[in-house]
Order: sequence, then structure tokens, then C-alpha cells
Amino acid sequence: MPLTAEARARLEADAKEIIARYPQSRSALLPLLHLVQSEEGYVSPDGIEFCAEQLGLTTAEVSAVATFYTMYKRRPVGDYHVGVCTNTLCAIMGGDAIFAALKEHLGIGHDETTPDGKITLEHIECNAACDYAPVVMVNWEFFDNMTPDKARQLVDDLRAGKQVSPTRGAPLCTFKQTERILAGFPDERPGAVAAGGPAGEASLAGLRIAKERGWTAPDPAEFPEKTASDAAPEDEGA
Repeated sequence: MPLTAEARARLEADAKEIIARYPQSRSALLPLLHLVQSEEGYVSPDGIEFCAEQLGLTTAEVSAVATFYTMYKRRPVGDYHVGVCTNTLCAIMGGDAIFAALKEHLGIGHDETTPDGKITLEHIECNAACDYAPVVMVNWEFFDNMTPDKARQLVDDLRAGKQVSPTRGAPLCTFKQTERILAGFPDERPGAVAAGGPAGEASLAGLRIAKERGWTAPDPAEFPEKTASDAAPEDEGA
């Protein structure tokens, strides 16, 4: 569906604010793509053209970026984007089983959306939460140490309209609301920012052990940078 005049007016006002943050306007492309998703729920052809017009780029240049990064979607996403990490560690800890369970439970496959428009399911690559594997993300918020049963309950609660909070962070908002935050606008919900909290025990375990055992990082001065003139003969011939 083409952008309405009202939607375009909203986007133009917000885009102007975003672009003003950058010395070079084209640097605003990533947040502008998130802004488009906050309006449409995905990056549509009209959204591509809008970004190109605002930044003086070609639609080919914008499309190249939009298709490179997996957070930008080329078809509508449901209210809740449910991503199951199936990278190596999460997979062997149960991620593959969770993804299979959700496919069966929801009746949809990878990058598909339930008929009620509530859930889009995707298997995703590592999201740097290996210390809490297996991990499910909903609108990019972490749900740690998941199981198939907990994942099924999670999506049931989301579809029923219940308030759901991630393991770490503020209660969930919709995909479009999340995209506006990713575009660089503040999360104005009361208490949302403070809900992030400190790092969990699993993330800090290495630091705790190092402290207990008196381990410290080596002094960088003990390892001067190697220059080209320091190269060994065997290096030169490599």
C-alpha cells in the first residue's frame, strides 16, 4: 500500500530530525530505514524511495543496504518478531528444538507470519547472548535459557495480548514501536529505560573468577607493536 499523505508528513518531520544529527546526511540511512519500518512494519518500495529522496541517494543504493542487514524486512512483520537463535551454541543447547516446536505450534515457517498478524517467526544468527543459550528474542529483547515449552507459552501469551517482560529489559512493545526506538527516538514509557538493569551473573562470571584468582590483563607496554622493519626474514618471504 502506498504511503498516505499523512504518513509521509510524519516521516518527513521525523526524518528531518534524524538527518540533522549527522555531519553527512547519507549516514542517516540506517536509522531512516528503521523509521520507515516503524510506520509500515517493513521496508516497502515506497519506503525505499522515501529514504532515497531524503538523502539524495539512488533507490539502488538504499536497496543495497536494506537487503544487506537482516533487521530490515522486505515484507510486513507481525506485532511481535520472534527470533530463535539457531547458531552453533544455541542450536546444540536446544535452539533447533525450540524453532521446530514453534513452527509446529504456530503453523508457520521461517520468515512467515501467523494469520492474525501477531507473530512473525524467524531463525536468526548469533545475538551475542551465548552465556544464556538457548536464547529467543522478541522484538530484539532477550528471553534467556528457553525451552520448547516456555517458548510455546511465550507466543501464546503474546497472541492473547498479555503483558510480557523479557528476561532482561523493559516490558515488550510492538515491532513498530521498537523500530521507532531503534530509529533513535526515546522510549517514553514510564520506567522503560531503568528496567534494563545490570549485567547478569552468567555475563560476569569470567570477571568474578579473574578477581577471585587475582588475574589481571598484561601491561600493553610489555608487548610493543611490531613494525615492518621488525619483520623476521621468514615473514618477509611469506
